[in-house]
Amino acid sequence: MTVPETSKLVDEELYSRQLYVLDLPAMQKIQGAKVLLSGLQGLGAEVAKNLVLMGVGSLTLHDPHPTCWSDLAAQFFLSEQDLERSRAEASQELVAKLNRAVQVCIHTGDITKELLLDFQVVVLTTSKLEEQLKVGTLCHKLGVCFLVADTRGLVGQLFCDFGEDFTVQDPTEAEPLTAAIQHISQGSPGILTLKTEAQNFCDVDLVTFSGIEGMVELNGCDPRPIHVREDGTLEIGDTANFSCYLSGGIVTEVKRPKTVSHKPLDVALLQPHVVAGEAYHARCLHQAFRALHQFQHLHGRLPQPWDPVDAAMVVGLARSLEPLKGTGGEPLEEPLDEALVQTVALSSAGSLSPMAAIMGAVAAQEVLKAISGKFMPLDQWLYFDALDCLPEDGEHLPKPEDCAPRHCRYDGQIAVFGAGFQEKLSRQHYLLVGAGAIGCELLKGFALVGLGAGTSGGVTVADMDHIERSNLSRQFLFSTVDIGRPKAEVAAEAARRLNSDLQVTALTYPLDPTTEHIYGNNFFSRVDGVAAALDSFQARHYVAARCTHYLKPLLEAGTQGTSGDASVFVPWVTETYRAPASALASENATYPVCTLRHFPSTVEHTVLTLLQEALGVLRERPQTWQDCVVWALGHWQLCFHNSIIQLLNRFPPDKVLEDGTLFWSGSKQCPKPLEFDASQDTHLLYVLAAANLYAQMHGLPGSRDQTALRELLKSLLLPKVGPKNFHPLPLTGPEQLKKLHKVLEVWSGSPPLKPLKFEKDNDSNFHVDFVAAAASLRAQNYGIPPANRAQSKRIVGQIIPAIATTTAAVAGLLGLELYKVVGGPRPLSAFRHSRLHLAENRFNRWVPCAPAIQKCHHLTWTWTCWDCLKVPAGQPERTLKSLLAHLQVSPIPPPRLQVWPSLA
Repeated sequence: MTVPETSKLVDEELYSRQLYVLDLPAMQKIQGAKVLLSGLQGLGAEVAKNLVLMGVGSLTLHDPHPTCWSDLAAQFFLSEQDLERSRAEASQELVAKLNRAVQVCIHTGDITKELLLDFQVVVLTTSKLEEQLKVGTLCHKLGVCFLVADTRGLVGQLFCDFGEDFTVQDPTEAEPLTAAIQHISQGSPGILTLKTEAQNFCDVDLVTFSGIEGMVELNGCDPRPIHVREDGTLEIGDTANFSCYLSGGIVTEVKRPKTVSHKPLDVALLQPHVVAGEAYHARCLHQAFRALHQFQHLHGRLPQPWDPVDAAMVVGLARSLEPLKGTGGEPLEEPLDEALVQTVALSSAGSLSPMAAIMGAVAAQEVLKAISGKFMPLDQWLYFDALDCLPEDGEHLPKPEDCAPRHCRYDGQIAVFGAGFQEKLSRQHYLLVGAGAIGCELLKGFALVGLGAGTSGGVTVADMDHIERSNLSRQFLFSTVDIGRPKAEVAAEAARRLNSDLQVTALTYPLDPTTEHIYGNNFFSRVDGVAAALDSFQARHYVAARCTHYLKPLLEAGTQGTSGDASVFVPWVTETYRAPASALASENATYPVCTLRHFPSTVEHTVLTLLQEALGVLRERPQTWQDCVVWALGHWQLCFHNSIIQLLNRFPPDKVLEDGTLFWSGSKQCPKPLEFDASQDTHLLYVLAAANLYAQMHGLPGSRDQTALRELLKSLLLPKVGPKNFHPLPLTGPEQLKKLHKVLEVWSGSPPLKPLKFEKDNDSNFHVDFVAAAASLRAQNYGIPPANRAQSKRIVGQIIPAIATTTAAVAGLLGLELYKVVGGPRPLSAFRHSRLHLAENRFNRWVPCAPAIQKCHHLTWTWTCWDCLKVPAGQPERTLKSLLAHLQVSPIPPPRLQVWPSLA
């Protein structure tokens, strides 16, 4: 079924971070889509939350079954007061509250052909196989995209059927490549030379062109295939009959749509396509799910928790299943991993919040792919298991009596790990650093699993930020009424509503060197572990150093777009956290002023130029709007015309260096001055934005009337040197400071200037408009592919693209590692670092590295980064040199080293 177009405007402030992932056309399709979601246990709740936060047009909930105790371990829309109520009815209001722009409905009847015709996507969660086959067959015939998602304890399953001829408009998350053109030859083939090297164009990429002078036949042409030559130049097809190339131009990659073909569920059930590296393991999980469905059909229930008799029956059913088929239809002759199937069956009655979060995130992302045609869908089947959360030796596995229902909100979790483990969770005290998108998801998970929910436990949430409207599309614990309030306080209140037993404390102080009197020895002595949900590597590095110093386990996650990482660091078991050196460097990177002002070679340079502080002498204060326009026009002339002419006078286009090479070569691109033209939108926008900002600084009224501004500009003469009242000065120097003081003395009786603080999320204040226009003009000066408004906003605002699905997935992955950390001493092989890329269907988990063992050749004992050296009381402070000298001559026994952080 074709997704209908929508005329609804996309709320760019609310979805600002998501738009950097999905783009505007995809968001418009999503806002016009109608989705049916059947099954509102924990997994269904996660799918619903993600879809509503991301702005799907309409979501219809279907689940007439009554709420039971085991639902509450993962279903955060339900509470004890909803027991025996229909899950869909009990969930509807809280689901709708997440985003009032989304229509949330309930369907109470059966799923029929007539009902399915009204939807673009149908999702079944935790459903019976008979229902899956019935609905899947109808959807395939009707052209409705169909998904099945399920979790059974510590294993998850996802199936997608988008039809036999589904077009993926944009297969990858990467932006199209662009590059400035140096020269294009006439010939067959024409050879294109790029101004800069190290581009990533590949053979048979499709490209188009813009801004070329001379060979204008290429501008806006149909996409052309290219061939990359050994010297880095590009063959672009026949240009023999085209006009002679003169200068300029941009070459831009055109992404190729791809077509995928999916089989209906009844066929794919016996011929599952799975990731090659895990093919055998996934096929055994596939058979385990089939056997569980058959057990449920025969007995009307799932296997009892950790019941060996029921588990043996499931294994027997798996043995008797019809064999799976290969890609050619031939039967696959391979043994069944009966131990795996048995373990799945023993824990299959459980319902776990982390598993629901992971599988719900992936399922919701696949729904978006089905609606928008953005990113490659799964190759039908995905299996995920976290059986590594169970003890590796069979001796410590839960007993059936310890996993029996207690008629409490943790029954779904107790069914997997037992009541004793639940008690251990409740006694934990954890520090959560960051209450943003990942932090909200982690806090939700903590409430559902009961972390710190006992009288002796607790969770402390630390975050100094306040809630902004752009947070609401991912940070689901917040709502519109919370805008402006501290994140930590609102998140703590919301977590208590999820679980009234949760002992949660909010702190609005940052965790950094300035607050070590707050987060010091006394504080960390009460903490069992730390979870970090931070958006900078510097902050992560500091928190990790605190964890190393105080010997606390650290759970850490981060996302960018549809990519995410989740890591665990355990004292003496794993390595410690290390921020990538390149990431730390990039956060502190400064660009040489000479490069920024004169020789930009990338779009980042054109944007960041505008962030450098400038000191000016303003000899006359504006009195009217026209004065502000005059200033802005003069500033345009100074920046994009006069300064370029001045630069070219000093370094002419043909200037040759002493070694014979051209000065303007390589990354130094020769600029050209621009001529002001009020009919060009970018020229007008710059003057409009600059004049309004200048007016705001001086307390004058501005104007948004572009027509009137164009008329006004016709009557103004461009200054030949620059604006009469603006002269750029260096940042330092006594002469410049004296001039500034004189100006301030003249203005002593005037109203003070109003400093303007850059605000990236207010689209009405002209801040981003000014940056975008100035960056585009600077790019035109240097023939650099310009950044559009959204790209400029992202660069100057240092915005990280983000989407609710990736956030939920990494939080779920950390929840799995939390089980292991709390469960007690575990070997290195139990833990997992994880990395996922939802757009490209990559899911990787691996065992962390062990801490490196250090040894001084003068000493007989060893240590790791987790050890530290304590100086006995009464002994004097020592330098590292004197300490090592003392250790060489003092036959002290090798202690459990506690090393100062500086020596670690």
